[in-house]
Amino acid sequence: MEPLAPPLTLGPLTVWPPFVLAPMAGVTDAPFRTLCRRHGGGLYVSEMVGARGLVEGNSTSVVKAGFAPDETPRSIQLYGTAADDVGRAVELLVGGGLTDGGTRLEPVDHIDLNFGCPAPKVTRHGGGAALPWRTGLYTDIVTAAVRAAGDVPVTVKTRLGVDDDHHTYLEAGRIAADLGVAAIALHARTAEQRYGPPADWSHIAALVDAVDVPVLGNGDIWEAEDARRMLAETGCAGVVVGRGCLGRPWLFRDLQALFEGREVPSPPDLGEIVDLLIEHAELLVAWHGPAKGLRELRKNTGWYLQGFPVGGELRRRLNQVSALAEVHGLLTTVDRDLPFDEAVRRNARGHTTPPKRVTLPEGWLDSRETPTELPALAGSTVSGG
Repeated sequence: MEPLAPPLTLGPLTVWPPFVLAPMAGVTDAPFRTLCRRHGGGLYVSEMVGARGLVEGNSTSVVKAGFAPDETPRSIQLYGTAADDVGRAVELLVGGGLTDGGTRLEPVDHIDLNFGCPAPKVTRHGGGAALPWRTGLYTDIVTAAVRAAGDVPVTVKTRLGVDDDHHTYLEAGRIAADLGVAAIALHARTAEQRYGPPADWSHIAALVDAVDVPVLGNGDIWEAEDARRMLAETGCAGVVVGRGCLGRPWLFRDLQALFEGREVPSPPDLGEIVDLLIEHAELLVAWHGPAKGLRELRKNTGWYLQGFPVGGELRRRLNQVSALAEVHGLLTTVDRDLPFDEAVRRNARGHTTPPKRVTLPEGWLDSRETPTELPALAGSTVSGG
């Protein structure tokens, strides 16, 4: 069978298959990326990192900018509300100017700019999905990033706009393309829609027609067949996978098969999923240390076990473990032969926030001019996706 699509070219990078792990705050850390990467090719982007935090040497931001030793390409998502901060952060990232505990971090190979986050902690400062409304500020930030990056490709991730009365994606896409970005990823919801209604892929098709750089579609890729439909309906160059891979890193194995023109494998049974959960726990502990690693595991256990009749007591005890040995011991009690429950294949995981009015700086929508003053985002205080 023929491949579903050609490779994705981002400057000197060739991404095959053309799928991307969406940056998700508190989720897509180095352990999760490592687990996902072993299931397929593609591009695996870090969780969001604040430009101001990197410039100021904030320890939390610097840790987020770290990569596993064998991780390549090193892809990071950056956000900020000031062009000077973003430009300086990009210089540090591409020039190897960051250190973690005295160890110099390797330069990155790809930078993605976040203009899509709907979290109130971000939008109340004019960041994330709110920022493209101010076209001058948006232009300044993208310009600063592209100039500072040199030969390292810069992409942008955006949403449709603030709400249905304030769409920004077509204008933002054209500006970014003219400024030299390598690709544009569009999450086909507004910030106001959060993660509630189905993504409207028709807007992805509209952006494909509007720009001459690759467009990546994002929104409701729950299984491999969704990627086939998105490419057919929109003409996009590739797909961005967010919540669909939570607790299901094998989705990238399925996407690999789909894009290579092979039959998509059957989903794993509970035994295979338990092995993945344990591997994830071990990676988290090795990266974060036992205490934090096992705390980070808690948000993942429910996603891995979704649909399996393992009992509430086991789930409760997994969320209280204090040692890896406890994880191993508890999971020896499950029936490893239980099949995957197809009824939950498309059940939402992760963010399920319904539509809600966007939190914005006072008077933000009154003008599209660059504001004279805008609070910078501190890298250690922001979460969201």
